Amino acid sequence: MAEIHELSAVRLCAALQAGDLSAREVSAHYLARIDSKNKLLGAFVTVTAEQAIADAGAADARYARLRREPGRRLAMQPLSSRDVEALPLLHGMPLGFKDLTDVAGVVTTHGSAAVDHKPAITDGALVALLKSAGAVSLGKTQVPEFGLTAYSENRIAPPSRNPYAPSRSSGGSSGGSAAAVAAGMLPFAPGTDGGGSVRIPAAACGLVGLKPGRGLVPSGESSGDPARLVVAGPLARTAEDAALMMDALAPQPAASYLEQLRQVPGRLRIGLTLDSPWSTTFPFTPEQEALDALRTGTHLLEHAGHTVAEASVGYDNRYPDAFTTAWTAAVGTARITPQREALLAPLTRTFRRRAQQRSAAKLNESVAFLRQFQRDTVTQYRQWDLMLMPALAQTPRPVGWFTGAAHGDGHWPAQEWAGDADGDYRKQCEFAPWSSMVNVCGLPAITVPVHWTGGQPGMGLPMGIQLVGPMGSELLLLQVAAQLGF
Repeated sequence: MAEIHELSAVRLCAALQAGDLSAREVSAHYLARIDSKNKLLGAFVTVTAEQAIADAGAADARYARLRREPGRRLAMQPLSSRDVEALPLLHGMPLGFKDLTDVAGVVTTHGSAAVDHKPAITDGALVALLKSAGAVSLGKTQVPEFGLTAYSENRIAPPSRNPYAPSRSSGGSSGGSAAAVAAGMLPFAPGTDGGGSVRIPAAACGLVGLKPGRGLVPSGESSGDPARLVVAGPLARTAEDAALMMDALAPQPAASYLEQLRQVPGRLRIGLTLDSPWSTTFPFTPEQEALDALRTGTHLLEHAGHTVAEASVGYDNRYPDAFTTAWTAAVGTARITPQREALLAPLTRTFRRRAQQRSAAKLNESVAFLRQFQRDTVTQYRQWDLMLMPALAQTPRPVGWFTGAAHGDGHWPAQEWAGDADGDYRKQCEFAPWSSMVNVCGLPAITVPVHWTGGQPGMGLPMGIQLVGPMGSELLLLQVAAQLGF
């Protein structure tokens, strides 16, 4: 019989709904997993074990009340399907939340030593939504400072590491959540994505990562977002598990994502491209492993009956400057006293200074350009049903590789970071050159782990593909991922 953490999120949810497992039993199991694995992987920054057990106990009490309602012949009679419908969708399901998102009574660090670490007064919108769906929070997961980077390393807690190779990064900014799911410390998790922050760690950790379209679900962030880049989405081991979380994040009026997942999509025309809006500013060459993943993904899509053909996409070369201006605007207005500026990481400190030196007119100009970029890009993508590209241009990078810090040797705190903010940023853009433009366009996208450098799933490092769809294609993207066997 499978252990609790070996169950898919869908099977675990069904076991909780059926009463085969109690919420306390499930939370205790996952807390034990965190206790045994987190020291190596650094996925969780804060573990709220006592509160989790109390909340799980409340979920069990709610379940027991349903079983004791008048009219039941036996107190321990299983719930009927109608009674199960009275339970919240994610009854008793354990989750972790990024440490950028407020959970009432728990410190939100934003991954920074420069801000006060005070317990949040109320739940953020994303947390409130998932708690209302019955989820139990086990704690807060590791993030980069203010969620700015494609790696989850900061100066307040050990870096988040890749479960498949602990010397490698789990990606960012949802890196702690991705590592927790991949290592069986959580069944699945919500992430937030403003420039690839769900899809990058999903690809790095061998997960399915879905970025929904703009406006579909709460962002989960507590900072400004002038270009409306950030949206929340699932990190999951399978498309089926991701569909279950989407049913909690964005309930559909008719049939659910999960119910419709196995419907076979019609034959799709898919445009394959390596073009990136970063290429002019930061020329890059995809590693062979990225091309291998693209080749595998293409074969799987064609085997499923879809047509894949090369697509040429032209991007305005003003994009990098405009995106960076919008992406870093919020850090310029973060409440940090001058005395604590020195506690910021070099990249954050540099981008904060530049953001503060820009005029409001410059920011408005950049946001206006990004809206035009969105219209131009969506028009080009419209020639195809879906767009296909590698998820990442490189294999998951060593811990400390972006910053020059000596995290990779396993010691924390690391030596002083090198402080080359521009070099750090360039490396990130070369690592994940196909991510941020999807946020600018507000489109749904999914990453699927189709390739492993060791030749078999779980061997070596995972590499994936990204599929980008038109607005409203979240279900289609999940259906295609399921069709490919994920």
